[in-house]
Amino acid sequence: MAEFEQNLARELAELRKRHAYREFRTIQGIPGEWVEIKGRRLLNLSSNNYLGIANHPFIKETSVRAVEELGCGATASRYIAGNYELYDQVEQELARLKNTEEVLLFNTGYAANLGIISALVGKGDLVLCDKLNHASIIDGIILSGAKLLRYKHLDLAHLEKILRQETGYRRRLIVTDTVFSMDGDLAPLPEIVNLKEKYGAVLMIDEAHGGGVFGPNGGGLAEFYGVSDRVEVTLGTLGKAYGCAGAYVAGRRVVIDYLRNKTRSLIFTTGLPPAVLGGIQGAIRVVRNEGWRRKEVLGKAAKVRDSLAGAGFNILNTRSQIIPLVTGTNETTMEFSRRLEEAQILAVAIRSPAVPPNLARLRLTVMATHRPEDLAQAVETIIDIGRELAVI
Repeated sequence: MAEFEQNLARELAELRKRHAYREFRTIQGIPGEWVEIKGRRLLNLSSNNYLGIANHPFIKETSVRAVEELGCGATASRYIAGNYELYDQVEQELARLKNTEEVLLFNTGYAANLGIISALVGKGDLVLCDKLNHASIIDGIILSGAKLLRYKHLDLAHLEKILRQETGYRRRLIVTDTVFSMDGDLAPLPEIVNLKEKYGAVLMIDEAHGGGVFGPNGGGLAEFYGVSDRVEVTLGTLGKAYGCAGAYVAGRRVVIDYLRNKTRSLIFTTGLPPAVLGGIQGAIRVVRNEGWRRKEVLGKAAKVRDSLAGAGFNILNTRSQIIPLVTGTNETTMEFSRRLEEAQILAVAIRSPAVPPNLARLRLTVMATHRPEDLAQAVETIIDIGRELAVI
């Protein structure tokens, strides 16, 4: 084996030793409330399909119809020959849902954050970033060349201190997730908006885990708090609560027009295939019209949170459908996950670097379509295993 490959093999061996090695799990059939892995049926507590609509008949119908009418591929970037009419229709429908002037679609949330941030800021600019923001946000800031300062998680006093002290930049951009993907807690958006306006900064929010779930129309946490019109840049993904794929950025026309002309991860990539756009179109209508799903997912999640916290688990400050069970070490977390799988529950272990060292956890997620009796049984099992492993 060549020296290069030997070095890689040693690094992989070290990952295994630290219980940090990762591998794919193959799901058989449709991933819903229950999944099948290696012939075993497991209750799915690890999905981002929060509203339970990834297999919705109407969304499948609109996706299939798009393929039948438009084929399988965009065939080019949107600036060449890949901007077919369905693109315009879907962006207009998303803009209405978000109650904003314009929306621009991207292939993935990761590509959107990379492209948008590096288009909006550069050398001579400052980005203030919540310490627990998603990796794609951090990578976008690094790519931009702007100065990066990370404020303590949800710490408004620390954010204001930086805003007060750090002046003289062309642009100062505050970026925050709305619902944090590994902790399940919520950004205090009204207070962040007030600080942004007080100090003349610009605000970008990532609604990846808030979109579809929060707000009277599923517009996200900014809609829930009533501050959507005071946020300059709103990003969201369509592969979680919307059950499809892709991402979008929403804002005033001048902002979207600027991003349309400056965002390299949009300009230099092939457009989304018709099947995806057709699915998104159907999902927008389902999210808008089936508000009961938002009530169900948040109501069921609240019951699970209360039961697990009452049993003594550290669930941090979650207030959403994402429920972290902090277990500490990678080894304990992996063993907890393994025992749950033996009990027919899929709860995937989350380890560093996705979370800080020694804060490994099981990341539980609730779906609107989970049966209450299945969730109740799962909670009992989790508590039993937590006691066996001395986590509680």
